[in-house]
Amino acid sequence: MPGRSETSATLVTPSLLREWPLPPPGQDKYSRGSVLVVGGARATPGAALLAGATALRAGAGKLTLAVAESVAVQVGVALPECGSIGMAETAEGSIKPELDRISSYLDAADTILVGPGLDDLDLARQLLDALLEREALGGSRADGEPEARGGRAVVLDAYALGALTPLEDRLDPWRGRLILTPNPREAAVLLGREVDDLEKDLAEISDRFGAVVSCQGLITQPPGLEPEEPDLWKIATGYGGLGTSGSGDVLAGAIAGLRARGTSGSQGACWGTHLHASAADRLASRLGPLGFLARELADELPALMLELSA
Repeated sequence: MPGRSETSATLVTPSLLREWPLPPPGQDKYSRGSVLVVGGARATPGAALLAGATALRAGAGKLTLAVAESVAVQVGVALPECGSIGMAETAEGSIKPELDRISSYLDAADTILVGPGLDDLDLARQLLDALLEREALGGSRADGEPEARGGRAVVLDAYALGALTPLEDRLDPWRGRLILTPNPREAAVLLGREVDDLEKDLAEISDRFGAVVSCQGLITQPPGLEPEEPDLWKIATGYGGLGTSGSGDVLAGAIAGLRARGTSGSQGACWGTHLHASAADRLASRLGPLGFLARELADELPALMLELSA
């Protein structure tokens, strides 16, 4: 892996990724890690589906989707490769911050992705609060399997990002294994001000929250989190067609799936962000630069990973 650069972003290229290979796939699904996605309100179950399907496309071995109870059966039928757990919900179909139904899945997961399809900011904050409290009280793996490298990862996306700032002083259980996937608007919410220099602003988010951050093709991590790695990377590919509904869910799912396989947070973010952008390149060349669908991005990932392992 190239050494740390103090002055400029390290460009993420196919040659760099070939020198930074993904963990070997192992012998079975258990060796490739387990992902738990918590999201999918009644009105937005597709976001959780997109993220979960992409985690499997990225090579994760097992997937559970925790979604609003009223859509759990439909989600399980739409993605038969997943386990689908119905979460308690409000009359409007938003997920309540009650963890009893997913307690064993939280213990067994290598990566927890929270946010895709959540639709109530206050309930999202309460959900993160409940997860942090559970972690502080000693939630741990119950199946005897090793956790992903560096401990169980927590990936936050969408409404979970908007709910994070009020909990900043309680994040110690997650610092160092937290991955954030904001868009520029969500980055501004995390900072409490407008984003005017994305590289510096994302570095500030990394430092404040102890997190790897992927946003707009830039990846940052706090200094010293992975001493042999840079603190800033840049993706130099991807089409404007990535600005489409569900694209962020695909990115978060790709990173979650790779992290569950045993990457570090920064490796999972660099690989996932590159794959997300390269998938857009592939689709743009076949279909045109606009109009491809987020779910089509996920389908490109296995072939891209194969090429990068050659």
